[in-house]
Amino acid sequence: MKTDFQFSNLLGTVYSRGNLLFTPDGTCLLSPVGNRVSVFDLVNSKSYTLPFAHRRNIARLALNPRGNLLLSVDEDGQAILTNVPRRITLYHFSFKSEVHALAFAPSGRHFAVAIGRQIEVWHTPSTPDVADGDLEFAPFVRHRVYTGHFDNVQSIEWSSDSRFFLSASRDLTARIWSLDAEEGFISTTLGGHRQRVLGAWFSKDQETIYTVSKDGALFVWKYMLRPETPPDAAGDDDNMQWRIADRHYFMQNNAHVTCAAFHPESNLLVTGFSNGIFSIYELPEFSQIQNLSISQNDIDYVAINKTGEWLAFGASKLGQLLVWEWQSESYILKQQGHFDSMNAIAYSPDSQRIITAADDGKIKVWDVNSGFCIVTFTEHISGVTACEFAKRGNVLFTASLDGSVRAWDLIRYRNFRTFTAPWRLSFSSLAVDPSGEVVCAGSIDSFDIHIWSVQTGQLLDRLAGHEGPVSSLSFAPDGGTLVSGSWDHTVRLWNIFARTQTSEPLQLMADVLCVAFRPDSKQIAVTTLDGQLTFWSVSEATQQGGVDARRDVSGGRKLSDRRTAANVAGTKSFTTVKYSADGTCVLAGGSSKYICLYDVQSGVLAKKFTVSVNLSLDGTQEFLNSKLLTEAGPRGLIDDQGEASDLEDRIDRTLPGSQRGDAAARRTRPEVRVPAVAFSPTGRAFCAASTEGLLIYSLDTLFQFDPFDLDITVTPATTLETLAQKEYLKALVMAFRLNERNLIRRVYEAVPIQDIALVVKDIPIVYLGRLLRFVAVQADESPHLEFNLMWIEAMLGKHGRWMKDNRGAMEAELRSVEKAVRRIQAELTRLADENIYRIEYLLAQPVEENTKQLALDFGDSDANGMVEHKDEAMGEDDDDGEWMGLD
Repeated sequence: MKTDFQFSNLLGTVYSRGNLLFTPDGTCLLSPVGNRVSVFDLVNSKSYTLPFAHRRNIARLALNPRGNLLLSVDEDGQAILTNVPRRITLYHFSFKSEVHALAFAPSGRHFAVAIGRQIEVWHTPSTPDVADGDLEFAPFVRHRVYTGHFDNVQSIEWSSDSRFFLSASRDLTARIWSLDAEEGFISTTLGGHRQRVLGAWFSKDQETIYTVSKDGALFVWKYMLRPETPPDAAGDDDNMQWRIADRHYFMQNNAHVTCAAFHPESNLLVTGFSNGIFSIYELPEFSQIQNLSISQNDIDYVAINKTGEWLAFGASKLGQLLVWEWQSESYILKQQGHFDSMNAIAYSPDSQRIITAADDGKIKVWDVNSGFCIVTFTEHISGVTACEFAKRGNVLFTASLDGSVRAWDLIRYRNFRTFTAPWRLSFSSLAVDPSGEVVCAGSIDSFDIHIWSVQTGQLLDRLAGHEGPVSSLSFAPDGGTLVSGSWDHTVRLWNIFARTQTSEPLQLMADVLCVAFRPDSKQIAVTTLDGQLTFWSVSEATQQGGVDARRDVSGGRKLSDRRTAANVAGTKSFTTVKYSADGTCVLAGGSSKYICLYDVQSGVLAKKFTVSVNLSLDGTQEFLNSKLLTEAGPRGLIDDQGEASDLEDRIDRTLPGSQRGDAAARRTRPEVRVPAVAFSPTGRAFCAASTEGLLIYSLDTLFQFDPFDLDITVTPATTLETLAQKEYLKALVMAFRLNERNLIRRVYEAVPIQDIALVVKDIPIVYLGRLLRFVAVQADESPHLEFNLMWIEAMLGKHGRWMKDNRGAMEAELRSVEKAVRRIQAELTRLADENIYRIEYLLAQPVEENTKQLALDFGDSDANGMVEHKDEAMGEDDDDGEWMGLD
């Protein structure tokens, strides 16, 4: 089995904190998610996560006017410069302090950074595709430092000609700065607000300045004569100054302004408030256009795209991200992640959806291809602890601490069955019979296993035998055996469909945390609290192998730990384990930052994946920095909430004795852990539920250059020359060697239909898996339906016996092809079902009379000639519709 899985996407979280960005064309939205950046394509309804990761949560993002350079800065001032189209990290840089605002000039030559009370302007690094030179050795060159504010600068806005910029600060003022020294220009301070200024903007003609403060005041500034100036000195610039021309106020009862954005071309001002309401105003008349509520908590940031049609809102309290089209009053994007930790995940049988269940009581269905949440179920009133798909059909089962097990129809998106026990129990584990007829659940309150009928919803039986809470359940894929793990140090095998429901106990040395069946139903994997991962034979009830995983899973020291990471007991066991699709490997995760992939037969650690390097999370460091240790303890644990400058930040709203805390609060340090992992049924990917979200690791990383068997003569140019000479097989092999997807598609689509069988017949076996995988992807993406099916038919016809003999190496590719063919079959069936009556109606019409009438309508005097011509094309005896290929 291949183990080179690479991070491909981050789901489950859409916005955490920071600023939102629209791309220059206005079609994509960039959102900071923890220490990563997610890109939402609003036109094609897809999302992806850029591959780089910061060492702390991202505080600010900025995109140059061309849209190809992204500058992201984390909470420590560490910056990463990224090429967005290529998704490549270009440069790392440190601003050495926290950055509060970041903005590129419209010219693209400079960008301004607010570092505390100072503003620094830097030259924008050039890229190789710019005409004025190659990429510099030291791309970050500082142009100038601007000082004058007395508190942190909150926002920076440039003028349209890039000669001036405005800064808004917490010191209740805004200032006008010039990029370079201008003759007669003096830096101007705009004062008068009673609370901190959130934003300042130029109008389109740069004759007016608008400033908005936290208390809901909007000041309109104009360049006017001083009040004491005599009339005869009106033309002198020394007598002109920026003055308040008008004042407006947002009348929101007890709410204050949390964010604001201005669009100069359309004179739209959008403000977000602490009560979850946003308002749209047209300036300079200050006429309100819309006033809507989108959240119950603060709106943290608002952004407007280039055309002024779409507004993006981010609310970190509940992890909400919305894109609103204000003219049509409709949502373009409405997403929300889990606002509490995820407990369980499950892949759908077709690998197209992932289910996540969390402590917030919500169950979310995520589309793997688009990266969006397509439906959310909220019927559970307490944390959801387990979820599992039925092997056939679109039925999902979930177990919750509210004492219910629910069955969900994922076609109609409804809860059609609810299973409960005679008395209220908190269910913690779940297993579904492969036939979908029986569902079992275990509880932390009772030591029995409850069994229900899915058809009737009735409780069929209770399996007694365990002497401790049942922590994990799993059905054998062949449906014959149920395995249960408990805190009583035993694993029991149950044959629930036999006349006598006896159980075979397997004795272990510690509490059982998780059990999993191998796909062939012959082996189970068991993880225990002492860090052991053991493998047991189901038929013989004997141990076949084991791994001491304490050293592998251990990692990361929390700030409150008194011992080193190597000696902390809490992270030394796996809490979840899953077999791969072919059963040769197991994937395991626990309360640490590592996911381990083991080979089952040898017990060797094949690969170790690091979930997060984010220092904003607790447990990502192996060793703590002694410089951060003070007399009062670790600096990260000192509560400085009472020293905040704003009243609402000083108020402590946490519940007394609360251990978990608010994951969106600034003073909380969530712990890194992996509560659940799941392998894709195709074997090409796996996902892991972590503190930061749902991480997807895949073998199909499209933006990775991975040449295969390459030599100096194989280039894109020589490949196209070979294709022009009609040497299709050679050109296809050269394209596979380069592994450039666009080049492979170009050669693939250029092969004539009559030559497909010859190309497939002579293709080397080493490229067969790559070709099969590529054709499966094309069958999903390209519109050439018959062309792709002819390739699949040729490959299965020419190499079917070899694929059968080497099924282990080709299983993932064959699953992908099967999935593509099933999707095509389903779509064609649906299309035929929708149009069958229309086709029957058309065939039932008398052809000759209709054609004569059609000819007369068009003014053709020779209608009989048209009928004869039609009869020649169709044949005289084709009245039953056989000419259309219909039975």
